[in-house]
Amino acid sequence: MKRIPLFFLLAMSPLNAQDNTSSQTAVEQLLPSQKEFLNLPEDQRKEFITHFSEASRYFQQKRIFETLEALDKAEKVFVNSAELWNLKGSCYVEMRAFDKATAAFAKALELNPENVSIQFNIAEVYFVTKQWQKANDLFEEILKKTDPKNTSLGRLVEFKILLGKIKLGLENEVQILAEKYDYLDDSPYYYYSQAALAYEKEDLLAAEEWLARANRIFRDPNILAPWQDTLVEFGYIKSFYGEPDTSPSE
Repeated sequence: MKRIPLFFLLAMSPLNAQDNTSSQTAVEQLLPSQKEFLNLPEDQRKEFITHFSEASRYFQQKRIFETLEALDKAEKVFVNSAELWNLKGSCYVEMRAFDKATAAFAKALELNPENVSIQFNIAEVYFVTKQWQKANDLFEEILKKTDPKNTSLGRLVEFKILLGKIKLGLENEVQILAEKYDYLDDSPYYYYSQAALAYEKEDLLAAEEWLARANRIFRDPNILAPWQDTLVEFGYIKSFYGEPDTSPSE
């Protein structure tokens, strides 16, 4: 279950003069758009949360058009939500409408400039549309901001950096990154980086063996899904739906 954003939690419990110091401090640390949300009438806040929660549920079920419909309802209540625009951008990515996705993520980042999740989504658009230098530069920025304890995100970002460097022809850096972790690491990084090197050498048998090892060790599909999706977007693995369309949308 995804953690509910702080300003949603605050909105569910309207502030008053008896709020404790920690609540007051939390409010002071909110972004202007989040404070604007808190100043809405309670019924509007609840309406927004209802529509946004519905949109999030639809998105998890891959019901993209219904997600967008729910987001449109939420937007009519409160337009300056970074979470709303971030989710809308994610919908457009699913639709391969990358121009619209980029615009939505830009709006989200304008509302919450330091949000790593939004920055990651923007870097993903660069990655999928094969803008390798832009993707690598942004992923490296994200890596610096990622908590070292967040192994799942950190390793995935490093893997995307490794793949980007393959496309940029930085062979020495690729080799260094591929050897950065070993089989004792708590992520699929080692196996997927070795698979990537094998794919690059057109040794499909070896690549598939490395992926099979990862499957045997990391049996949870939710762990492996973003790694597999990365290889699909990169082009090493063919999608069930054919080759991805990475051309900018009209």
